[in-house]
Amino acid sequence: MAKTATREAYGLALAELGDTYDFVVLDADLSKSTKTDTFKKKFPERFFNTGIAEANMMSTAAGIASCGKTVFASSFAMFAAGRAFEQIRNSICYPCLNVKIGATHAGISVGEDGATHQCLEDIALMRALPNMTIINPADATEAFYAVKAALELDGPVYLRFGRLAVPEMFECGNYQFELGKGVLLADGTDVTLVATGLMVPEALAAKDILKEKGISARVINIHTIKPIDREILAKAAKETGAIVTAEEHNVIGGLGSAVAEVLCEECPVPMRRVGTQDIFGQSGKPAPLLEMYGLTAENIAKQAEEVIKLKK
Repeated sequence: MAKTATREAYGLALAELGDTYDFVVLDADLSKSTKTDTFKKKFPERFFNTGIAEANMMSTAAGIASCGKTVFASSFAMFAAGRAFEQIRNSICYPCLNVKIGATHAGISVGEDGATHQCLEDIALMRALPNMTIINPADATEAFYAVKAALELDGPVYLRFGRLAVPEMFECGNYQFELGKGVLLADGTDVTLVATGLMVPEALAAKDILKEKGISARVINIHTIKPIDREILAKAAKETGAIVTAEEHNVIGGLGSAVAEVLCEECPVPMRRVGTQDIFGQSGKPAPLLEMYGLTAENIAKQAEEVIKLKK
Protein backbone atom coordinates (compact mmCIF):
# COMPACT_ATOMS: atom_id res chain seq x y z
CA MET A 1 0.00 0.00 0.00
CA ALA A 2 1.39 3.39 -1.03
CA LYS A 3 2.11 5.95 1.68
CA THR A 4 1.83 9.74 1.59
CA ALA A 5 2.04 12.30 4.37
CA THR A 6 -1.15 14.31 4.81
CA ARG A 7 0.95 17.51 4.78
CA GLU A 8 2.01 16.61 1.23
CA ALA A 9 -1.64 16.23 0.23
CA TYR A 10 -2.41 19.57 1.86
CA GLY A 11 0.10 21.38 -0.33
CA LEU A 12 -1.10 19.65 -3.48
CA ALA A 13 -4.74 20.37 -2.61
CA LEU A 14 -4.07 24.09 -2.17
CA ALA A 15 -2.34 24.26 -5.55
CA GLU A 16 -5.05 22.31 -7.35
CA LEU A 17 -8.02 24.02 -5.71
CA GLY A 18 -6.43 27.41 -6.28
CA ASP A 19 -7.59 27.20 -9.90
CA THR A 20 -11.23 27.03 -8.82
CA TYR A 21 -11.43 28.88 -5.52
CA ASP A 22 -10.35 32.42 -4.70
CA PHE A 23 -8.20 32.34 -1.57
CA VAL A 24 -4.81 33.46 -0.29
CA VAL A 25 -2.22 31.53 1.69
CA LEU A 26 -0.06 32.78 4.55
CA ASP A 27 2.88 30.91 6.03
CA ALA A 28 5.24 31.60 8.92
CA ASP A 29 8.52 30.90 7.11
CA LEU A 30 7.92 27.14 6.98
CA SER A 31 6.46 26.76 3.49
CA LYS A 32 8.82 23.95 2.46
CA SER A 33 7.85 21.94 5.54
CA THR A 34 4.12 22.74 5.50
CA LYS A 35 4.16 22.21 1.70
CA THR A 36 2.46 25.53 0.99
CA ASP A 37 5.42 26.27 -1.29
CA THR A 38 3.57 24.22 -3.93
CA PHE A 39 0.87 26.89 -3.91
CA LYS A 40 3.49 29.65 -3.73
CA LYS A 41 5.16 28.50 -6.95
CA LYS A 42 1.84 28.38 -8.81
CA PHE A 43 0.20 31.50 -7.36
CA PRO A 44 3.02 33.76 -6.09
CA GLU A 45 0.74 36.80 -6.04
CA ARG A 46 -1.62 35.04 -3.61
CA PHE A 47 1.04 33.82 -1.18
CA PHE A 48 2.52 35.80 1.72
CA ASN A 49 5.36 34.79 4.05
CA THR A 50 4.76 36.57 7.36
CA GLY A 51 8.03 35.40 8.89
CA ILE A 52 8.55 33.54 12.15
CA ALA A 53 5.69 35.39 13.84
CA GLU A 54 2.69 33.08 14.09
CA ALA A 55 0.56 35.36 16.24
CA ASN A 56 1.08 38.16 13.74
CA MET A 57 0.22 35.76 10.90
CA MET A 58 -3.14 34.91 12.49
CA SER A 59 -3.93 38.60 13.03
CA THR A 60 -2.99 39.31 9.41
CA ALA A 61 -5.20 36.43 8.26
CA ALA A 62 -8.06 37.87 10.29
CA GLY A 63 -7.58 41.27 8.72
CA ILE A 64 -7.59 39.88 5.19
CA ALA A 65 -10.64 37.73 5.97
CA SER A 66 -12.49 40.75 7.38
CA CYS A 67 -12.23 42.25 3.89
CA GLY A 68 -14.09 39.30 2.37
CA LYS A 69 -11.24 36.96 1.40
CA THR A 70 -10.79 33.31 2.36
CA VAL A 71 -7.39 32.78 3.98
CA PHE A 72 -5.27 29.73 4.78
CA ALA A 73 -2.72 30.33 7.55
CA SER A 74 -0.14 27.58 7.93
CA SER A 75 2.51 26.55 10.42
CA PHE A 76 3.43 23.60 12.62
CA ALA A 77 0.57 22.61 14.93
CA MET A 78 2.55 23.57 18.03
CA PHE A 79 2.97 27.13 16.79
CA ALA A 80 -0.38 27.50 15.04
CA ALA A 81 -2.55 26.25 17.90
CA GLY A 82 -0.20 27.02 20.77
CA ARG A 83 1.72 30.21 20.17
CA ALA A 84 -1.12 31.92 18.32
CA PHE A 85 -4.03 30.73 20.48
CA GLU A 86 -5.08 34.18 21.69
CA GLN A 87 -5.18 35.58 18.15
CA ILE A 88 -7.18 32.60 16.93
CA ARG A 89 -9.61 33.03 19.79
CA ASN A 90 -10.13 36.79 19.71
CA SER A 91 -9.40 37.75 16.12
CA ILE A 92 -10.67 34.72 14.18
CA CYS A 93 -13.22 32.69 16.18
CA TYR A 94 -14.90 35.51 18.08
CA PRO A 95 -15.86 37.39 14.86
CA CYS A 96 -16.25 34.02 13.05
CA LEU A 97 -13.98 34.92 10.15
CA ASN A 98 -13.22 32.80 7.13
CA VAL A 99 -9.73 31.69 8.16
CA LYS A 100 -8.57 28.13 7.65
CA ILE A 101 -5.63 27.04 9.81
CA GLY A 102 -3.42 24.46 8.13
CA ALA A 103 -1.54 22.91 11.07
CA THR A 104 1.13 20.43 10.02
CA HIS A 105 3.60 18.28 11.98
CA ALA A 106 0.98 17.41 14.59
CA GLY A 107 1.33 14.59 17.09
CA ILE A 108 4.16 12.41 18.34
CA SER A 109 5.05 11.15 14.84
CA VAL A 110 7.03 14.36 14.29
CA GLY A 111 9.69 12.16 15.87
CA GLU A 112 13.16 13.62 16.36
CA ASP A 113 11.82 17.17 16.79
CA GLY A 114 10.98 16.13 20.35
CA ALA A 115 8.49 17.13 23.02
CA THR A 116 8.56 20.86 22.33
CA HIS A 117 7.33 20.30 18.76
CA GLN A 118 5.13 17.21 19.28
CA CYS A 119 1.81 18.95 19.67
CA LEU A 120 -0.56 16.68 21.57
CA GLU A 121 -2.90 19.38 22.87
CA ASP A 122 -4.04 21.17 19.72
CA ILE A 123 -7.38 19.40 19.28
CA ALA A 124 -8.22 20.12 22.92
CA LEU A 125 -7.37 23.81 22.48
CA MET A 126 -9.34 24.19 19.26
CA ARG A 127 -12.34 22.18 20.52
CA ALA A 128 -12.83 24.70 23.30
CA LEU A 129 -13.26 27.58 20.86
CA PRO A 130 -16.80 28.51 19.74
CA ASN A 131 -17.29 28.65 15.94
CA MET A 132 -14.26 26.40 15.25
CA THR A 133 -14.55 23.33 13.02
CA ILE A 134 -11.81 20.67 13.39
CA ILE A 135 -10.81 18.16 10.72
CA ASN A 136 -8.14 15.47 11.21
CA PRO A 137 -7.80 13.48 7.95
CA ALA A 138 -6.61 9.88 7.95
CA ASP A 139 -4.86 9.82 4.57
CA ALA A 140 -3.96 11.88 1.51
CA THR A 141 -7.35 11.51 -0.18
CA GLU A 142 -9.20 12.57 2.95
CA ALA A 143 -6.79 15.49 3.34
CA PHE A 144 -7.67 16.74 -0.15
CA TYR A 145 -11.40 16.58 0.56
CA ALA A 146 -10.85 18.19 3.95
CA VAL A 147 -9.25 21.22 2.30
CA LYS A 148 -12.10 21.41 -0.22
CA ALA A 149 -14.71 21.15 2.54
CA ALA A 150 -12.94 23.89 4.50
CA LEU A 151 -13.05 26.16 1.46
CA GLU A 152 -16.78 25.60 1.07
CA LEU A 153 -17.54 26.24 4.74
CA ASP A 154 -18.03 29.79 5.93
CA GLY A 155 -16.12 30.22 9.18
CA PRO A 156 -12.93 29.15 11.00
CA VAL A 157 -11.52 25.67 10.37
CA TYR A 158 -8.59 23.89 11.99
CA LEU A 159 -7.02 21.30 9.67
CA ARG A 160 -4.60 18.87 11.33
CA PHE A 161 -1.90 17.28 9.16
CA GLY A 162 1.03 14.97 9.87
CA ARG A 163 4.68 14.78 8.84
CA LEU A 164 4.82 10.99 8.67
CA ALA A 165 3.84 9.17 5.47
CA VAL A 166 0.69 7.12 6.12
CA PRO A 167 -1.13 4.43 4.09
CA GLU A 168 -3.40 5.63 1.28
CA MET A 169 -6.66 3.93 2.25
CA PHE A 170 -9.20 5.84 0.19
CA GLU A 171 -9.43 6.39 -3.56
CA CYS A 172 -9.71 9.95 -4.82
CA GLY A 173 -12.85 10.34 -6.91
CA ASN A 174 -14.57 7.38 -5.25
CA TYR A 175 -14.57 8.62 -1.67
CA GLN A 176 -17.55 10.39 -0.15
CA PHE A 177 -16.41 12.99 2.36
CA GLU A 178 -19.10 14.74 4.36
CA LEU A 179 -18.14 17.30 6.96
CA GLY A 180 -19.31 16.28 10.43
CA LYS A 181 -20.07 12.69 9.45
CA GLY A 182 -18.18 9.63 10.64
CA VAL A 183 -17.31 6.87 8.18
CA LEU A 184 -18.16 3.23 8.87
CA LEU A 185 -15.14 1.28 7.60
CA ALA A 186 -16.06 -2.14 8.96
CA ASP A 187 -19.11 -3.52 10.74
CA GLY A 188 -18.98 -5.55 13.91
CA THR A 189 -21.08 -6.58 16.89
CA ASP A 190 -18.84 -6.96 19.98
CA VAL A 191 -16.98 -3.64 20.22
CA THR A 192 -16.51 -0.42 18.26
CA LEU A 193 -13.10 1.06 17.47
CA VAL A 194 -13.35 4.81 16.85
CA ALA A 195 -10.20 6.31 15.35
CA THR A 196 -8.94 9.51 13.80
CA GLY A 197 -5.89 10.51 11.74
CA LEU A 198 -3.02 8.04 11.46
CA MET A 199 -4.69 5.78 14.02
CA VAL A 200 -7.39 4.78 11.51
CA PRO A 201 -5.23 2.13 9.75
CA GLU A 202 -4.14 0.90 13.19
CA ALA A 203 -7.79 0.45 14.14
CA LEU A 204 -8.38 -1.57 10.99
CA ALA A 205 -5.37 -3.74 11.81
CA ALA A 206 -6.70 -4.17 15.37
CA LYS A 207 -9.98 -5.40 13.91
CA ASP A 208 -8.08 -8.21 12.15
CA ILE A 209 -6.21 -9.10 15.36
CA LEU A 210 -9.51 -9.31 17.23
CA LYS A 211 -11.12 -11.38 14.47
CA GLU A 212 -8.48 -14.07 14.99
CA LYS A 213 -9.65 -14.24 18.61
CA GLY A 214 -13.31 -14.55 17.66
CA ILE A 215 -14.16 -10.91 18.43
CA SER A 216 -16.20 -8.89 15.96
CA ALA A 217 -15.09 -5.25 15.88
CA ARG A 218 -16.78 -2.32 14.20
CA VAL A 219 -14.42 0.42 12.92
CA ILE A 220 -15.42 4.07 12.56
CA ASN A 221 -13.26 6.82 11.10
CA ILE A 222 -13.94 10.22 12.67
CA HIS A 223 -12.31 12.81 10.42
CA THR A 224 -14.35 15.70 11.79
CA ILE A 225 -13.66 16.07 15.50
CA LYS A 226 -15.93 19.10 15.80
CA PRO A 227 -18.80 18.97 15.11
CA ILE A 228 -18.63 15.27 15.91
CA ASP A 229 -21.07 12.74 14.50
CA ARG A 230 -23.22 12.01 17.54
CA GLU A 231 -25.60 9.76 15.60
CA ILE A 232 -23.01 7.23 14.40
CA LEU A 233 -21.43 7.06 17.87
CA ALA A 234 -24.70 6.58 19.75
CA LYS A 235 -25.76 3.88 17.28
CA ALA A 236 -22.44 2.07 17.70
CA ALA A 237 -22.69 2.23 21.49
CA LYS A 238 -26.22 0.81 21.49
CA GLU A 239 -25.42 -1.98 19.04
CA THR A 240 -21.97 -3.10 20.23
CA GLY A 241 -22.05 -2.07 23.90
CA ALA A 242 -18.38 -1.06 24.17
CA ILE A 243 -16.14 1.63 22.67
CA VAL A 244 -12.38 2.11 22.22
CA THR A 245 -11.09 5.41 20.84
CA ALA A 246 -7.67 5.85 19.23
CA GLU A 247 -5.87 9.12 18.52
CA GLU A 248 -2.39 10.59 18.16
CA HIS A 249 -3.17 13.16 20.84
CA ASN A 250 -3.53 13.44 24.58
CA VAL A 251 -6.53 11.42 25.76
CA ILE A 252 -7.60 14.58 27.60
CA GLY A 253 -9.53 16.95 25.38
CA GLY A 254 -9.21 15.11 22.08
CA LEU A 255 -11.24 12.45 20.28
CA GLY A 256 -11.58 10.30 23.40
CA SER A 257 -13.01 13.18 25.40
CA ALA A 258 -15.36 14.17 22.58
CA VAL A 259 -16.69 10.62 22.25
CA ALA A 260 -17.04 10.23 26.03
CA GLU A 261 -19.11 13.42 26.15
CA VAL A 262 -21.48 12.03 23.53
CA LEU A 263 -21.79 8.62 25.19
CA CYS A 264 -22.49 9.95 28.67
CA GLU A 265 -25.43 11.92 27.26
CA GLU A 266 -26.69 9.48 24.63
CA CYS A 267 -25.78 5.92 25.60
CA PRO A 268 -23.33 5.24 28.45
CA VAL A 269 -21.27 2.10 27.78
CA PRO A 270 -17.82 0.85 28.88
CA MET A 271 -15.07 2.78 27.11
CA ARG A 272 -11.29 2.91 26.81
CA ARG A 273 -9.12 5.67 25.29
CA VAL A 274 -5.92 4.95 23.37
CA GLY A 275 -3.67 7.99 23.04
CA THR A 276 -0.90 9.67 24.99
CA GLN A 277 -1.78 9.40 28.67
CA ASP A 278 -1.39 13.02 29.79
CA ILE A 279 2.37 13.03 29.25
CA PHE A 280 4.78 14.82 26.95
CA GLY A 281 6.54 13.11 24.08
CA GLN A 282 10.27 12.69 23.56
CA SER A 283 12.75 12.69 20.72
CA GLY A 284 13.05 9.53 18.66
CA LYS A 285 12.12 7.78 15.43
CA PRO A 286 8.36 7.89 14.77
CA ALA A 287 7.67 4.14 14.72
CA PRO A 288 9.37 3.35 18.07
CA LEU A 289 7.71 6.38 19.63
CA LEU A 290 4.25 5.29 18.50
CA GLU A 291 4.92 1.84 19.96
CA MET A 292 6.33 3.28 23.20
CA TYR A 293 3.21 5.35 23.78
CA GLY A 294 0.82 2.54 22.88
CA LEU A 295 -0.40 4.02 19.61
CA THR A 296 -0.53 0.64 17.90
CA ALA A 297 -3.00 -1.90 16.58
CA GLU A 298 -1.88 -4.33 19.28
CA ASN A 299 -2.74 -1.93 22.08
CA ILE A 300 -6.08 -1.03 20.52
CA ALA A 301 -6.91 -4.74 20.37
CA LYS A 302 -5.77 -5.21 23.96
CA GLN A 303 -7.96 -2.35 25.18
CA ALA A 304 -10.89 -3.77 23.21
CA GLU A 305 -10.54 -7.12 24.96
CA GLU A 306 -10.44 -5.38 28.33
CA VAL A 307 -13.45 -3.17 27.72
CA ILE A 308 -15.54 -6.09 26.47
CA LYS A 309 -15.11 -7.70 29.90
CA LEU A 310 -16.94 -4.71 31.41
CA LYS A 311 -20.06 -5.15 29.31
CA LYS A 312 -23.20 -6.02 31.25
